[in-house]
Amino acid sequence: MTEAADRIFTNAEVHALAGEPGDESAGDDATPTAEAVAVRDGEIVRVDDAYEVEFLEGVETDVIDLGGRVLLPGFIDAHTHLSHLGRSLVHADLAAADSPADCVELLAESADEGTADGETGDEWVLGFGYDESTWEESRYLTREDLDRVSKDRPVAAFREDMHIATVNSVALDRFVDEMPDEDVQRGRTEGQRPGEPTGVIVEEAVDVIYEEIEPDAEQMRDLLDAAQREAHRKGVTGVHDMVRDSRAPEVYRRMDLDGDLGLRVRLNYWSNHLDALVEIGLRTNHGSEFVRVGGVKTYTDGSLGGRTAKLSEPYADAESADTDGEDGGDDATGQWVVSPEELRELVGEADAEGYQMTAHAIGDEAVEAVLSAYEETGDPATARHRVEHAELTSDEAVERFAESGIVASVQPNFLKWAQEGGLYDTRLGPERRKRSNRYADLLEAGAPLAFGSDCMPLDPLFGVHQTVNAPEDRQRLSVTEALRAYTRGAAYAGFDEDRLGTIEVGKRADFVALERSPWEHSGDVQNVDVALTVVDGDVVYNNLE
Repeated sequence: MTEAADRIFTNAEVHALAGEPGDESAGDDATPTAEAVAVRDGEIVRVDDAYEVEFLEGVETDVIDLGGRVLLPGFIDAHTHLSHLGRSLVHADLAAADSPADCVELLAESADEGTADGETGDEWVLGFGYDESTWEESRYLTREDLDRVSKDRPVAAFREDMHIATVNSVALDRFVDEMPDEDVQRGRTEGQRPGEPTGVIVEEAVDVIYEEIEPDAEQMRDLLDAAQREAHRKGVTGVHDMVRDSRAPEVYRRMDLDGDLGLRVRLNYWSNHLDALVEIGLRTNHGSEFVRVGGVKTYTDGSLGGRTAKLSEPYADAESADTDGEDGGDDATGQWVVSPEELRELVGEADAEGYQMTAHAIGDEAVEAVLSAYEETGDPATARHRVEHAELTSDEAVERFAESGIVASVQPNFLKWAQEGGLYDTRLGPERRKRSNRYADLLEAGAPLAFGSDCMPLDPLFGVHQTVNAPEDRQRLSVTEALRAYTRGAAYAGFDEDRLGTIEVGKRADFVALERSPWEHSGDVQNVDVALTVVDGDVVYNNLE
């Protein structure tokens, strides 16, 4: 006699998303493939019509009626920073700001709350996630702005790309001597002397502040708890977290041991941890059901927002940046954070030790450098080496992704900057803006495509919406293609395609139920609500009405 299921999800439009791109024999993923799914011990044991699945209902089986909602594989975010997400939930969330004045107000409110909680006058006031490109007054925050928040406590506001921050005078006076001079922007604003720091810092200077505010294990637990709740609310069941000089790996493992982790986490360690990883014997894919070692992470360049992404041709607004001093002395084509020579050496060492590599590369010159470094290894496809972001790629680079099997780990929500008059227009000009984020070209060429958010914001349906409704054909994917990149594609990037990413018998029971069909509401995917999130067969978020 067949053993009863632990839980049955029924009366659903089940979309398995199991088909391969271009595989018409798998059917149209826009058409439901089943009505119900049965789960036992966290594993999918039957996917069928409701009548057939009912035969697995026992006395103690929990039956969840989804009321005709859409059931998909759980979303896997292939590039996150959950501690940063947690910080935006615990501290001031500047993503909601529409102006510098809004940021100041939000930070001041956060400062008042901290004082009410008994914090000392020396405690940091922190805000995360502002994006000046969406403001009518489109400029970075300055130290004069943040001095309005506090003249006694250190204040820092981080741009959402995490490569740029602004600090107030207290923080600047305390830490400027520890910052590389080229990463401290200087200029002339009202009340400043020529060449005086504006309070805007980039790249390694930002790292100085990150090190200072790094939470301890107890604080990190609070941040990750908050971030996990938000991830579940967005239908996310797994993440590839990019961790750097952080207590996060320790805390994730403690949460796992305590039974409090409801996300599948792949830890991508920073390159300065490589020697330690080798010494203690941790390798890519080592770990438990919920916490595994991912790859070794490194930068090559910076960000387009900060004009530090490395381009083959100058920024469209480089001349204006030179005039007002905002570029901090960077070259008109951006800067290397890790040089191509250093990158090749690191990739060779990590690959030889059996590690997957995940390299941040945004500008076209940086993407070319990473592809070249990977192509010098034995088999980049088997190692599943990844390029993170790849916002600007040449025709040749697209073909190299496909021919080499290197994973394009990209963020579709970045297309919010690809509209006419947006950030890409300002930084790159119209012609290069139209060649940004070429997801359709990559997929058509046969490159492995994985979607993540970089927590800008962490919201898969927002990202799906952006690429389904992208302004250019080379950026635009169908609903099915976009959902696959956020499920099976992300699973592949984490060596998990045999256990995650589709709704099939034998795979882990990670699901998301949606209130409406994204296929039927393709022009409004970002406003489709998550009704239920399931990890390993357990309901971790329930908004069923």
